[in-house]
Amino acid sequence: MTTMANRCTHIPEIMLPRAGTDLSKWAVIACDQYTSQPEYWAETDRTVGDAPSTLRLTLPEVYLEQDDVAERTEKIHHTMRRYIEDGTLRTLPAGVILTERWSGGSCPRRGIVLAVDLEAYEYTPGSASLIRPTEKTVVERIPPRLKVRQGACMELPHIMILIDDPERKIIEPLFDQTEQLEKVYDTDLMQNGGHITGWFLPKGAQTDTIEAGLEALCDRETFNRKYGCTDAQALLPYAVGDGNHSMATAKAYWEEVKAGLSAEEQATHPARFVLVEVVNIHDESLIIEPIHRILFGVDTDELLSGLTAFYQAQGCKAYIADEAPADTTAHIFPFSAADKTGVLVVENPKWSIPVATMQTALDAYLENHPSARIDYIHGADVVCNLAEKPGNLGFILPDIAKNDLFRGVVFDGVLPRKTFSMGEAHEKRYYMEAKTIVK
Repeated sequence: MTTMANRCTHIPEIMLPRAGTDLSKWAVIACDQYTSQPEYWAETDRTVGDAPSTLRLTLPEVYLEQDDVAERTEKIHHTMRRYIEDGTLRTLPAGVILTERWSGGSCPRRGIVLAVDLEAYEYTPGSASLIRPTEKTVVERIPPRLKVRQGACMELPHIMILIDDPERKIIEPLFDQTEQLEKVYDTDLMQNGGHITGWFLPKGAQTDTIEAGLEALCDRETFNRKYGCTDAQALLPYAVGDGNHSMATAKAYWEEVKAGLSAEEQATHPARFVLVEVVNIHDESLIIEPIHRILFGVDTDELLSGLTAFYQAQGCKAYIADEAPADTTAHIFPFSAADKTGVLVVENPKWSIPVATMQTALDAYLENHPSARIDYIHGADVVCNLAEKPGNLGFILPDIAKNDLFRGVVFDGVLPRKTFSMGEAHEKRYYMEAKTIVK
């Protein structure tokens, strides 16, 4: 059964730039992109010029370790206050925004911009919270981001929350109603970002239906049947697909703020709720691609024997074969090296998805072989080319079924790093909406 305890969402009062603002200059890509390409951000700065822009409200992480970061942060906080005081930003009534983003594919990404409750989110390993990250959170990345949030009066979201709704009942039907809704933005996005359109849906019967649909993802009987699990596995209606370190920073900030509040004040404080885009993992625009592994500085036979020994010590049956067996329950990894090709087969795997099986063993191997090195490659052809050089060995990871992403988190906890790729850098979220985080 679902209960109010399973309600993780909150209908926010969203801020958008006033009418007449050049939205193509206002909207800027997520600050954690192009971190090794300062020229991208220099070009963005030239494009924006003196126009109102989210560039002036965020700190691109390419600058995060520069000497003037404190000065940049203070300027951001000042600009936030100015944009509110001079009317650059206007506050909409409580509601959500339906957003549709074309970024070069054959179909758009469709989502709902709303707020989620940080009390329902944890990023620590082993967490059973209803909102959890898909990949490990690097806690060392939080403090420098926290300094930007401290002293800020608003937030701008680039967090994407994924839901697993294979029947497309929650988000997709809303886009049949857009002709009856107020269009609040419709603009091209700079630097090859495509085009984005947003429609406002005021708080009311329709948002109640949205929240009820999201709460239904917590129905225990349906959840167990979907993932083949029991009540021993924690419910997972929401998985953080992008922007987890931003969400972790928001959580750390909220923990600071709530320490000085009464229970009554905590219940409604704006810093408790973080603005996100909720997207169905079955949205046709989301292409979930495997990320392959290449090892450098290894002896082929030693590596393969080391991995098979590791799996056998874990209670699995593992062996090397010339071709994949018919057993569809085994985890099978084609490999290629200059002196050998074949498949690594792991039967009775203790991990629910193949990438966890592979990465856990590789981590153990690398810990004991400091001279070896690993890289993560998107194209299988690139892996095979690199593997032709002596001392290299590449593993090809299988395709990932979309609901396997959730299943992996449900059974194994957070997924191994570099589990999957979900869109290129230019497809990442652009800042558009804002929300206050202070009383």
